[in-house]
Order: sequence, then structure tokens, then C-alpha cells
Amino acid sequence: MTNGSRILILAALLLGGCATVAEQPGPTATAAVAASTEAPPPPPPTPALHMPWTNMEEDRNLRSVIALNPNLHQQEAARTAGNRRLQVFIKDNIETADQPTTAGSLALAANNTGRDAPIVARLRAAGALILGKTNLSEWANIRSSQSISGWSAVGGQTRNPYALDRNTCGSSSGSGAAVAAGYSAYAIGTETDGSITCPASMTGVVGLKPTLGLVSRTHIIPISESQDTAGPMTLTVEQAAELLTIIAGSDPADPATREADARKSDYVAGLSPDALRGRRIAVLRFAAGFGTDAAFETALGHLRAAGAELVEIKEFRPTASFGDAEYQVLLTEFKAGLNAYLQGSPASIPVRSLADVIAFNEANAPREMPLFGQDIFLEAEKTKGLADLAYRKARADSLRIASTDLDRLLKGVDAVVFPTRPAAWKIDTVHGDVSPGGNGIGSMAAVAGYPHLTVPMGLVRGLPVGLSFIGPKWSDGRLLAFGHAFEQRRGDFPRPRFLPSIEQAPEVAPALQPQR
Repeated sequence: MTNGSRILILAALLLGGCATVAEQPGPTATAAVAASTEAPPPPPPTPALHMPWTNMEEDRNLRSVIALNPNLHQQEAARTAGNRRLQVFIKDNIETADQPTTAGSLALAANNTGRDAPIVARLRAAGALILGKTNLSEWANIRSSQSISGWSAVGGQTRNPYALDRNTCGSSSGSGAAVAAGYSAYAIGTETDGSITCPASMTGVVGLKPTLGLVSRTHIIPISESQDTAGPMTLTVEQAAELLTIIAGSDPADPATREADARKSDYVAGLSPDALRGRRIAVLRFAAGFGTDAAFETALGHLRAAGAELVEIKEFRPTASFGDAEYQVLLTEFKAGLNAYLQGSPASIPVRSLADVIAFNEANAPREMPLFGQDIFLEAEKTKGLADLAYRKARADSLRIASTDLDRLLKGVDAVVFPTRPAAWKIDTVHGDVSPGGNGIGSMAAVAGYPHLTVPMGLVRGLPVGLSFIGPKWSDGRLLAFGHAFEQRRGDFPRPRFLPSIEQAPEVAPALQPQR
């Protein structure tokens, strides 16, 4: 494989696995498709505080939710303790005892393991109601270099609530879209490289990729033991802090979390509107652009108003490139991790290895591969295992480069900020994901295992874009406090209008007509 093709494939994987007065919400996703350019109806009434969302028909065209928890109503009626506002969607690569865990693949349609992942067990113990499973980029977007983020054979194509012809990014597509649509304020996503922060940015919600090792990965369908983590996706930073306080902690089955109990804290208690006062924040100008400049400048104004001292970094020369090494790590760890997961599943499933999944896809190509293939799977199948010296060197090199460069950027400052991603691109079944560029330094944080928080910062032609905060390892609480202080200055964020397209927005459509 050429260096150029490696870069294209890694970029495709990373895309899967980025205002002060709130606007009134528009019609539901289903109604919006039918309404076209008609004036939107008034917003639906707000449901009762503790009434769980159960209207799958409302989600028919958004396709953010794969399935509701079949025991939802019984579990809601039985709740007697805990926070009854806490109603959480779970990405469908995380096991819950009530439902199959499919990773969006038909090969795992019967993967009903009857067990909760430890993070789900922690949520239930805190009184949370598990609403159901959210859609995702199939296999967390590690199947094909030509994939469409947010598509899975089980769930179909997730759509962006801000404009239904726009992508959600991925791979935690449904978790972002469901929260943005108002189905719940709480969801859990997973990230290997960008899969929480990118969809959070593009759907206008808060997303936190925690420090690697703060949150258990047990009973989560894996890509990379070196980079995988689960994390919160919510409407507000306070809600993200609430979820992280619950799910953080050590897990004897996940050695990476051995320090978690000692490192975790009450993240809600650590929030303050004055958290940015006197803090030095590096502004990564070299990582900005791609249409976000106006929103970014407004966000920087909020940081200044909150008392932060901004330190401009206009240029940065990385130690070296780590993209090829990271890609080799992901391929090798994916095959090893998936084989172990499939062999250990207690469910009656037709696949027990990556090779079996590849064969299943070939045998079911009209349903599994109608839009794109499985070239990354085929490449991963060729890897030689975790003892391979080339893999070990790739991991050592990528970790060293990413950690060294991030530490250089963080020297003398409390955090760095940059635009998370560009605004959402259109869903494109011809070319796959076509991003206008921009990943900031999110991949550095993913490879190094440092925390990465994105908070909605503004709109670009009606589409949300996020502001990223990255800090040193175990600085999750500090980043949440910074994000909360920024959010208080920013004010309410505009909610989605469920437009068929941005081109049909009343502020845009007239400009597309002849100007005579």
C-alpha cells in the first residue's frame, strides 16, 4: 500500500473511528422530510420530566436509535432510587443484558449475551434507565476506507438533526443524533480516534473522550486496546460530568483501568463558572480554519471574558508523522481483539473470528455491502498478531510521537483549544465520507490516551461546530470545568430544526435563486 492510500484509509477510519439565544425546535425528523419547504409546525409539547422517550416512529427518518430496551417500562416503574432524570442511550457496540449488541452488523444480530458491560452496570446501580441502543458506523467504521459514517446494515443511515441530508460523522453517530434531537440528554459513545468528538461536534452536543484507563472497556466490541474508550455524549457539560462520575472506575478485567479508582473524582462538584479565570489556554491557530473561523473567534472571546489568558500558537512542526504506525496498530489490535471477543461471546452467533465475519459479509453482500466493501477488514486479517515485532515498533513509535508532541503543545499552559472539526458534510453514497478537512490534534490525544472534550461553539450556515479542549493525562475534571465555564459564557445553544437541507433554510434558500 502506498503512503497516499494509507493516509486516505486512515482518514476514512478517523471520520468514523468536531449564538446565545436558543432557536425554537422545528418539526420531527419524520415530519421534516415530508414538509420540504413548508413552514414548520409548532414544537411538540415537552414530555413529563420522568417520561422516557419511546416514539420510534419519530426516529424513522433520523435512524439514530436501533432499538428500544424491551424492558423499558417495567424498569422505569421499578425505579425507586437514584436520579430519575438519568435516562441513557447506549451505543450498540456496548453490551446490555436486555438487548443484542450488534456493532451494526447482521452477523451479530443474535449477539444477546445477557450481560451488562461494567459501565452499564454502574449506570443501573446509580438509578439510570437504559433507554436502548443507538445506531453507529458499522463495526465502529473500521470495515472500509470508502465507508459512509453513520451507516450500518442493522440500523440504516443515521441523519443529522440540523439538516437531514448531512452526515453525523461517526462512529458514535446515533448517540450524538439522539441527544441532539432531544430524545434524551444522555448517551454513551465510544472512541478509538474521533468517534465521540467528531459526531458530538457535528450534531451540536458535548462529547468527552476520557483519559485512556479511566473507564472500563470490558464487554465492548473492540477495535484497539491501546486507544479504545467509552465516554459521555450529552446536551451540557454538567451532564457529561454527571455521567463520567458514574462510569469512571477500575475494572479488574481491564488492566488499563488499574489507576482509575485513585484518579476519579466527583466531576460535577468540580465545575465552576470561574474555572477559566487566570488559566493559560493555548490557541492552536495552525489547527484552525475549514470554515470555522468566525465561530472560533466568538468562542475565543467567551474564553477571554471568562478570565482565561490566551496564548497564541500559530505554527507547529511535529516531531514526525505517526499516521502509518497508528494504522498498523489499529489493524493488528482489531483482529486480535475481535477474535477474542467473538470467541468469548456466550450468544449463539454465526461468527467466531474476523475471517468468519469477512466470509459472512461476502455471503450476504447485497445486505451488508450494498454501498461499500471491507478492504480494511481484509488488510487486518493479514496481520500477524500482538507478538509481531513490526506491530510492537509501530505502537511504541506512535505513542512516543503523539505523547511528545502533545506535551510540547501543553508546556506552560493548562489546556489547548481548537475547532474540533468542520461543519457536517453531505451524506454521499457515491464517494463516501468527503470531509472539507480538519482534525486538529484529535489524533494525538487518541494515540497518547489524553482526554479530549468538545463543546458546541457556534453555527456555520446553520450547522454546528465544536470547540475542543485537550489537556494532560488525567486532566478530565479540569477540562470539564473549563468546558462548563465556556458554556456558561456562550449561553443556550441553538437546537436543531430538522431541515431537509441547509439549502432549504429560510436564510439560505433565497440566495440560491437568481438575484435580479
